[in-house]
Amino acid sequence: MRNTGPITVRKLHPLFGAEISGIDITRPLSAREFGPIRAAFEEHSVLVFRDQPMDDDKQIEFSENFGPLETTLSANPAAGTKFARQSNLDINTGEPIPSDDIRMIYQKANYFWHSDSSFKRIPSLCSVLATRICPPEGGNTEFCSMRAAWDALPPALRATVGPMIAEHALVYSRNRVQPGILSAKSLAEYPPVRQRMYRDNPINGRRALYIGAHCGHIEGLPKPMSDALLHELTWRATRPEFTLSHAWREGDVIVWDNRAVLHRATAYDAVKHKRLMQRTTVAGDAPTVPQ
Repeated sequence: MRNTGPITVRKLHPLFGAEISGIDITRPLSAREFGPIRAAFEEHSVLVFRDQPMDDDKQIEFSENFGPLETTLSANPAAGTKFARQSNLDINTGEPIPSDDIRMIYQKANYFWHSDSSFKRIPSLCSVLATRICPPEGGNTEFCSMRAAWDALPPALRATVGPMIAEHALVYSRNRVQPGILSAKSLAEYPPVRQRMYRDNPINGRRALYIGAHCGHIEGLPKPMSDALLHELTWRATRPEFTLSHAWREGDVIVWDNRAVLHRATAYDAVKHKRLMQRTTVAGDAPTVPQ
C-alpha cells in the first residue's frame, strides 16, 4: 500500500474508537502522514489498523512516532527490550506453555481492567499492540472510555473524586491473581506511586477518570471506604454502553490512549490454540502529581 491520500476514519463506537484505513503503517511515515493519525488518536482514544503485518523493527519504528518507548522490566518474558510479550508460547522453544505454569498464571492479571504502566512514577501515554499469531476464536481485547465514565459521574461524586490521590502498584493487580506472585526483585522495581484520579488531554481538554487494577488505595481514606469507592467507580466506568470489544485477526495493530481508556484481555483456549501478541508502550512525559 502506498500512502498517497488522506486516511479514512470510521467510528467503531458512538463514544470512542475508530478504524483507520488508507495508510501503510509498516513503512516509515513522514510528519505529514503521521499528523492525521495523531489527531485521530487524540480524538478517538483507540485506533484499529487492519492488514498491517508487523515485525519487531517495524513496530518500534511506528510506535516511536508517538514518542520514546518504555523498556520492559523483569516481570515480563521479554525483559530488557521494547516489548511486552503477551503469549502462550515459550520465548525460547515456541511451544505452548502449560496452563499451570507461573508464566500463564501471571498473565491472568491482564483479564482485569487496567491502564498500562499506571504503576510507574511517570505513567504511559499509549500502547501499541500487534498480532503475530492469532487464535481463530476468543482472546478479544476490550476497552472502556474513561472520558465517558468521568462525564457520566454524578456531579457530587465527580467533585469528591477530583482532589483525591490514589496509590498504584503492580502488586495490587498481581495479588488479585495469586498473593505473593511477584518476586522480591519485581517488588523492588515497582514501588507504589501516587497518581491523580483523573487525566486531562492537553490537546482537547477532555478529562478521563484514572483508576484500574493497579490502583489499590485512595490516600486519606480507611481501607473499607477506599475499596468501596474504587469498586463503585469501576462499576460505573465499565458499564456496557462505555465499552468496545475487538476481535483480533492476524495483521491487526491497535493503538490506545492509556490516559483515556482502560482495557482488558479476554480468555481463549490456550491449550488448543497458539497466540503471540507484541506490545510496545510509549512513555509519558511527567508525573500526574509530585511523588
